[in-house]
Amino acid sequence: IFFVSLIIFIFSGQYKVLTKYVYSVNIYKIAARNLSVVILILIFSSSTINLEIFFSFCFISTGSISLLRSIFSWLIRLIQYESKCLENVIIFGAGAAGAQLASNIKLEKNFNIICFIDDSKNLQGRTLYSIPIKSLDYLSCINIKIDKVLVAIPSLSKQKKKEVLQRLSKFSIPVFQIPTLKELISEKLKITNLRPISIEELLGRDIVPPNIKLISSGINNKNICITGAGGSIGAELCVQIMRFNPSKLILLDNSENNLYQIGSKLKNNVNINTSVILKLGSSKDKKLVRSIFQEFKINIVFHAAAYKHVPMVEDNPLQGISNNVISTLVICEESIFNKLDQMILISTDKAVRPTNVMGASKRLAEQIVLDFSGKKKIFEKSSFYNKTKFSLVRFGNVLGSSGSVIPLFEKQIKEGGPLTITHKDVNRFFMTLQEASQLVLHVTGIAKGGEVFLLDMGKPVSIKYLAEQMIRLSGLTLKDDKNPNGDIEIIYMGLRPGEKLYEELLIDSSSEKTAHPLIFKGVNEKCNYENLSNEIVKLEKEIDSFNEEEVLKILSKLVPEWECNDKFKKLFNKSSDKNLF
Repeated sequence: IFFVSLIIFIFSGQYKVLTKYVYSVNIYKIAARNLSVVILILIFSSSTINLEIFFSFCFISTGSISLLRSIFSWLIRLIQYESKCLENVIIFGAGAAGAQLASNIKLEKNFNIICFIDDSKNLQGRTLYSIPIKSLDYLSCINIKIDKVLVAIPSLSKQKKKEVLQRLSKFSIPVFQIPTLKELISEKLKITNLRPISIEELLGRDIVPPNIKLISSGINNKNICITGAGGSIGAELCVQIMRFNPSKLILLDNSENNLYQIGSKLKNNVNINTSVILKLGSSKDKKLVRSIFQEFKINIVFHAAAYKHVPMVEDNPLQGISNNVISTLVICEESIFNKLDQMILISTDKAVRPTNVMGASKRLAEQIVLDFSGKKKIFEKSSFYNKTKFSLVRFGNVLGSSGSVIPLFEKQIKEGGPLTITHKDVNRFFMTLQEASQLVLHVTGIAKGGEVFLLDMGKPVSIKYLAEQMIRLSGLTLKDDKNPNGDIEIIYMGLRPGEKLYEELLIDSSSEKTAHPLIFKGVNEKCNYENLSNEIVKLEKEIDSFNEEEVLKILSKLVPEWECNDKFKKLFNKSSDKNLF
């Protein structure tokens, strides 16, 4: 028995198994080897053998070896466990993913699992891997410091995830999650690749998948130009457009660094069917724009070049108006002259009943686009036929864009606070860069000309709520009157000049559905100024003369709904024209 067992054990790899990692499958293999030993001896033995003794040996030997291995495995992991200072974690979700995560954690001993949390009453009170399953209320009465909550429900929708995060946020424990089901299936990530909750998930809106057919019809094999291509939205538009095989993609930006960055990014995602051309310069440069449109035979231009930071433009109105308005005029004129298929302006909710120079300048840019669309019949009777469809897309704040409040909050939390908010009642619409860019691309397959497209931004989000959630999900506590010993406080700075408490997406309160469930069309929005072209000529002349007062007067005349701040009201009160306000 000894010699036969030794031979079989050596040649079957019995001694190659790492003792630390013992599973039930190892026990089955030990049993199979012992059974092989018994069968071989029974076959080759010449004498009568008591079968009961041999099979008893098989059972006792298997049990003894398995028990010995399990003891050694437990001792090895215990020694390693004692040498580590492990973090206490709770796994949210006692399903298959939670069980797999717990199994990996127990194997690697990188965390100390206190319990599972699950909403199912059928599971509460039971155990999984000898770990108790509790309800969420358990977190309120636990007297052990919990370092992390690990959300182990990969199929959870964003709306459900938002609800879970809202419930967890009150406990001020850092929340991490396992990869999504898609990432696990594609084997890009393992279940133990934990990552923190992103702000997009905190806002909790399920993204509608893009309509590939609708986008492809507008982008495939077309020559596309993007102005402001190095900006947040322009750069994401470039990335998304590359997926739909345009013939040429021309990127125009006046920032050398931004243009270099997006150019490098696109080269790392090479599409051999698309030529990417980088053009450094301003979209106000008429000669440059004309040369680009003519040389590359542009079909569609996305005009994303704009100054968008409200306080910056408020302090530098001439530069903001010049960039946002004159560039739009140049792009529209050259789109007509070069017979482009489409010109699409990227606009903002701040253009609706604006309270700042940036919003007023974007509203005037919208008026220019609608004015050119309204003149289509006039151009058709001229010496050259105009086929260009002019339209604009209006949406709110984009997560991850430059100047967004989210990176500011993250930086302030990392520095220990405080978080600064202008007003406790401020709220904003939010959308991810990817989602906003994809919805803009859908417009190429929907637009007929003259439309104001509105992206469904969901419900507006309170900035105060956003700040509080980010503090709590970072594992910190809010410092306020109720909790004076908290970690980070929120300070209210007061509304900045030209800032609104609430943003709007519609001039009027009516809109129509389109071919995409998240894209709507504003009803009865058109250019309301008959001699807009003549006034824009005057505006451009006064900008060139650096006459700030006259420029602002013309802007207020062309955007009568603009509610300017006290600084500009005082400026106009000195003017002889008393009927402006």
